[in-house]
Amino acid sequence: MRASSVVLLPHAPSSVAVARKRLSSELAESGVYEAVVDDASVIVSELISNALRHARPLPSGQVKVRWLYSGDVLELEVSDGGAMTEPRRGPGTLSSLGGRGLGIVEALSEGWGVRHEEGATTVWAVLRAPRTGELSGVASTTGEHVVMPDLSAFPDLFDEPSTEDFCDGTRNGVPRTRAFPA
Repeated sequence: MRASSVVLLPHAPSSVAVARKRLSSELAESGVYEAVVDDASVIVSELISNALRHARPLPSGQVKVRWLYSGDVLELEVSDGGAMTEPRRGPGTLSSLGGRGLGIVEALSEGWGVRHEEGATTVWAVLRAPRTGELSGVASTTGEHVVMPDLSAFPDLFDEPSTEDFCDGTRNGVPRTRAFPA
């Protein structure tokens, strides 16, 4: 099954709830497990919140939220007008008031990163999203079977960066503008 949506929302806090509700509704209708829907909703909330807090809106005054559900892989993206700094995972100490957003995204997703396009910065995350109707494959702790998606279309998810990959500030000739899964 393939489903996708692109939503343009105001650069305002109310957009977080609107995006969460629409994403949750569409994924639930597609038969995605409730736990995955919850994780995806948290990821979108964190990405939009970061865009609102740290970045300018797109030239239209909005943020763009996009999701693509193909096979058992869900891609989530939030695009904004960019900021003076690069999105990166912060330390998120116990006493800090913020800085945990991208750490949460990293923990809930298979990988995340940043892409720069004409006048926009897009932060994306990819996660496994099996549907409830597909009960073959790996047995879970509750006795259900979960299909493990084929992530071969995302070979970078399995690359572990080494120090030699970054000798000249690039990784395989590509500037370091994305995070790699832990």
